Amino acid sequence: MEFIQKKKSNKHTFTLHDDYFNFAYEDRSGSGDADIYYADFPQKSSVQIEQNEWLRNVGYLWIALGIFQLGYAVYSEASLSGKGFWILIGLVCVAWAYFSKVKYTVFRAERGNIFVIQDKSHDRIVDELNTRRKSQILKLYGEVNPENDLESEIQKFRWLEQQKIISKEECEQKIAQVELLKMDNFELPRERLN
Repeated sequence: MEFIQKKKSNKHTFTLHDDYFNFAYEDRSGSGDADIYYADFPQKSSVQIEQNEWLRNVGYLWIALGIFQLGYAVYSEASLSGKGFWILIGLVCVAWAYFSKVKYTVFRAERGNIFVIQDKSHDRIVDELNTRRKSQILKLYGEVNPENDLESEIQKFRWLEQQKIISKEECEQKIAQVELLKMDNFELPRERLN
């Protein structure tokens, strides 16, 4: 499965494999990619906005210049003809800067940051990555491991609940299974002694 996002000079490609995904990017500053296991996909994210601040600031400056020019013409009772030109140019620049900005949801992973462009496919990409993350973590840690000690297993299932991988009820069921298993293993040596 593959998702491709394009906005302005930015191109992001998410190639989803069975156990990991590849995040590749291209923009004006260069290109790169990273392979990330689904289990390592972080839950916390931030928002980053990329916009042409220079164009926006120049637009504001021209608007201010146009307002000053218009105000001075009114004050000195001069002709207003052509005095709104800089205001118009400034508004065009501010509008261009606003509509050309790119918003990202940024997930900071160990192998690199993952930038998902906030567009119509954003939610589908994040949902698919989270679904595969949950599935991979359940495959790795979802079953009771009889070789681990009781406290480690309890902490593991509490962590799975905190990560919203399993529900509170599922967590309590798994902990009950661990306690029962450890109780049975504790009683077996006593039976052998009798």
